[in-house]
Amino acid sequence: MPTITRIANHVLSIDVSSFGAEMQAITTQDGANWLWNGDATFWTGRSPVLFPIVGKAPDDTLLIDGKAYSMPQHGLARRREFSLAAATETLCRYTLEATDDTRAAYPFDFRLSVEHSLDGPTLTVAAEVENHGDVPMPFGCGFHPAFLWPLPGGDGKPHVVTLDNGTEPKRQPLESGLLSQVREASPFDKGRLVLAHSQFENDALVFPEGAGDGLTYQAEGGPALKFHFENLPNLALWTKPGAPFLCIEPWHGTAAESGGSRELKDRPYTTVLSAGESRRFAFTVTFPV
Repeated sequence: MPTITRIANHVLSIDVSSFGAEMQAITTQDGANWLWNGDATFWTGRSPVLFPIVGKAPDDTLLIDGKAYSMPQHGLARRREFSLAAATETLCRYTLEATDDTRAAYPFDFRLSVEHSLDGPTLTVAAEVENHGDVPMPFGCGFHPAFLWPLPGGDGKPHVVTLDNGTEPKRQPLESGLLSQVREASPFDKGRLVLAHSQFENDALVFPEGAGDGLTYQAEGGPALKFHFENLPNLALWTKPGAPFLCIEPWHGTAAESGGSRELKDRPYTTVLSAGESRRFAFTVTFPV
């Protein structure tokens, strides 16, 4: 059975499961929980870590050097048991090492470390990917946290996502989970998007580039969450229409393109680590106090 590690300070309390190294709850000192609860009526996820792919592969099959491997949407890490490597009052680190089971789907010797840490009202979630093998290792990595919509204290208020860079990044639609090869006009207006459930009737809003490294998700005239992204150039927003959550998904890597190559190394924004290399990906979110 998965175990839960709790980290906390005077502002925040975070519960993290050993299964998928996935957050289960984010609670502020006033008792409000900000994270989606995983109700299966809509979606059982809460904050999955995406590795070694982000998004979907055609027919849930990857090609790696021409050989086919079965790979579910968003990869294998979210359905694996991690080991607790470090824990303090305000930090926990879980690791997933390559096994015969993972090599059957992804034939590389990797270590994935996922760390959650607190500093006052700010939560940092970081993933480090290491190549312990002797051949180049391609992969994608990303985060998929689901925050409540409406936010605590935001009932009845319009909810808005505002990009720090004030831009209008183009959207790349999804076709049966794969990226279309066309890009559409941005739903942002000078960096501002007023959220509506109708925007998600055709799946996630995916912005492959241009969204920048920070944003604010807020209820107008109410609470706001401030995000910063490190080494995560792609952004998606997603919910199921009518569901009371919004996923704010920073990625390095995207779904395969419809009609494009099936090779993992050819997927958009794929990272390739040489033998012995590592790479860090992280986001922070600061909560109201």
